[in-house]
Amino acid sequence: MADESGPRGLPAEVARDWVALGRPAPAGPPFRAADAGGLPEPVRRWLLHAIVDGTPAVRGAELRMHGEIRLWRWTPFTAVQRLSVADGFVWAATARPLGLPILGFDRWTRGTGERRWRLLDAVPLMSAAGEDVTRSAAGRLAGELLVALPTAALAPEVTWRSHDGHSAVAVVRAAVAQHEVTLTVGHDGSLTDLVLQRWGPLGHGSFGAQPFGVTLHGELSVAGITVPRRITAGWHYGTDRWAAGQFIRWTVDDVRWF
Repeated sequence: MADESGPRGLPAEVARDWVALGRPAPAGPPFRAADAGGLPEPVRRWLLHAIVDGTPAVRGAELRMHGEIRLWRWTPFTAVQRLSVADGFVWAATARPLGLPILGFDRWTRGTGERRWRLLDAVPLMSAAGEDVTRSAAGRLAGELLVALPTAALAPEVTWRSHDGHSAVAVVRAAVAQHEVTLTVGHDGSLTDLVLQRWGPLGHGSFGAQPFGVTLHGELSVAGITVPRRITAGWHYGTDRWAAGQFIRWTVDDVRWF
């Protein structure tokens, strides 16, 4: 796992966010099957599959991953991420499009979003912040919480409503905003996909809400919690533009809980 001072390439303020995200939350009651009893049937099926009875009610996670990201072209990357129900996320990655390391991070912490990429951790390539980036990063948190941290489904920040026999809608509160995230659950209780209307770039410098989704394959179980292992994510999910909208795919290598 990454050093407690934070992954390489994080500015001092974001490194402090990283450390804060790794502090264990006060221990809550362990998960019991009855906790899922009043939820929509797909959610109940998922949680009984994903969380072993008696598992601590963790509210944060750290994940190591590898995959490919579109930086002008599909490029291999490795990354580590911390996220929590209450405090947001920091995702720190190293990509190598031409063999040279490009270090980057995305975050939603302290109620704001930011992303940055630097060649050799020295030459600025891209930096973005502001209201549009913050809204997009909050949507990312809403979706990734449910993929990476199944116990978040029972957090006060998340409420549920039924959709059909295979899917349900989570209303996730991030700061003052609410995000509606639709999860689809297989017959065996595994997550198969997730979609939401996420704020993002429309082209020519404009932003707006548009379909964002992930497809989920395989699973990884650690310390009583099971999460999807292979994830593909992108814009225009459920439309004929989905193939072009995909921009990242990754495999989770390891995870630990806070």
